[in-house]
Amino acid sequence: MFQDISIEDLLELKKQGKLTIIDVRSPSEYKNATIPGSLNIPFFNDEERAEIGTIYKQVSPQAAKERGLEIVSAKLPAFVKEFSKIEGKKAVFCWRGGMRSRTSATVLSLMGIKVARLNGGYRSYRNWVVEKLKTMQLQQKAYILNGNTGSGKTTILHRLRAEGFPVIDLEGIANHRGSIFGQIGLEPNNQKSFDALLIEELEKLKSASYFLLEGEGKRIGKVEVPDFLIEKKEQGTQLFIIMPIEERVTHILEDYQPWNHEQECLDAFNRIKRRIHTPIAKQIESDLIAGNYSSAVRLLLEYYYDPLYKHSTDQYPADKKIMINVKNIDEAIQVIREHLESAARPL
Repeated sequence: MFQDISIEDLLELKKQGKLTIIDVRSPSEYKNATIPGSLNIPFFNDEERAEIGTIYKQVSPQAAKERGLEIVSAKLPAFVKEFSKIEGKKAVFCWRGGMRSRTSATVLSLMGIKVARLNGGYRSYRNWVVEKLKTMQLQQKAYILNGNTGSGKTTILHRLRAEGFPVIDLEGIANHRGSIFGQIGLEPNNQKSFDALLIEELEKLKSASYFLLEGEGKRIGKVEVPDFLIEKKEQGTQLFIIMPIEERVTHILEDYQPWNHEQECLDAFNRIKRRIHTPIAKQIESDLIAGNYSSAVRLLLEYYYDPLYKHSTDQYPADKKIMINVKNIDEAIQVIREHLESAARPL
């Protein structure tokens, strides 16, 4: 028979790379939110789950179980075969550690495939994440990367992380670039997925003496950054990148590729159009429609994003700001790298 495993033990084995976690819920449940890094081998697909749920409510629990048995019986050989391909220790979970994970673990055990079942299912994991967010205290020093839109902050973070610097990429975790145009070409994460990925990143940086973080607001798209991280951001050392507008326009065009998302760009612009001086707004709209993206982006920076950013920059006192004047991303990385290495060096 199978054994239950606690969320703490499961996450420790996962951290050590000694466990494969399998979500046996339906594809839509898995897509909505899961334990990061888990695989999806669904016990029921979305249509089957909906059918059984309807029978449960409209007929009886027993009738739902009987229909579920009919569906599963035909699928068992393929289900077992999927698990047999996975080497090493395995653990399964469903929504709350109920029928789907229990039946999966039982059947697999009978077929000689040893798996554990997460006690309490995904719900226990979500409760663990929520509690972590409530009690999290960051002891590390924070360096906050600021700069006008298009300064390449995300690229800088990615490249420094690749070099081994401790980085928290909030936009990457949210899968959203943070502006009104931020989800173009992306599928943003919901709050549950954001929370789970954020906790995973913070756990990795426990032993770091500092971390680098982009100067985000409270919201990134539709997700909210927890208060303890906002407070840490406000208290941190503020690094401000100053880069020529021509370079910034190039970065935005490379990142967003508006020519592949014409309607999305127009739709996003229409949400902020009324906040821009009318003649300029008309010119931006005309440029977007005509495909003059360089002109549209430059006008958006000069008349919308840069004034907004100046307002937020002015909130910090001069002694908390380190200004970094550079020509391009390579120069910015070099200056930031030297600063971080100097700050981390023992006195």
